[in-house]
Amino acid sequence: MSTPPLAAELQLCLCHGCGLAADLRHNRHQCPRCGAPLHSRKHDAISRGWAYLLAALVFYIPANALPVMHTTMLGQGIDSTIVGGVIEFWEEGAWDIALIIFIASIGVPVVKFASLTLLLSSAQRRSREGCRQRSKLYRFVELIGYWSMLDVLVVALVAALVQLRELGTIEPRAGILFFGLVVVLTMLSAMSFDPRLIWDHAPAEKEA
Repeated sequence: MSTPPLAAELQLCLCHGCGLAADLRHNRHQCPRCGAPLHSRKHDAISRGWAYLLAALVFYIPANALPVMHTTMLGQGIDSTIVGGVIEFWEEGAWDIALIIFIASIGVPVVKFASLTLLLSSAQRRSREGCRQRSKLYRFVELIGYWSMLDVLVVALVAALVQLRELGTIEPRAGILFFGLVVVLTMLSAMSFDPRLIWDHAPAEKEA
């Protein structure tokens, strides 16, 4: 049995606005349903992906080095970094909050950095190996991207709880801004990558 034709061979393009499979022979520049511009491929997917990823790596350094919050308790002020906050919560017995912050602030970004580096480098050198596994990895990166802002939400929640109990005050610091930029840039890097690049040089399947 012969291999069915690909969408590119049929000149079909999936609209990113409404999901319609538009025929490029009749609608070359605009979706006939929603009017969104049609792109058979994401423009400069690899170069844009690398640019966003490298920028995120640069901002990740001050995100961890600078304090993310300033805590005032009984007249004494303390600046806390991400790692310092994890240690403090752990020592205070709030291991669940410490674990959430560690996963969201350290674990998730490191996994995204490693995964995006693998996807971009393998697509750039036109790797033919592990196409199915790399496609699953791309979907995994998209999935964990939704949980990247969890650390910012935890800081906001802790600040609200402390001020509600009148134990002190918590104010955000520059580190939380840089961490937010890291989250946004890694999401943009994942969105810029075109997963179809994984299959461009995949080995042809054997005919049954």
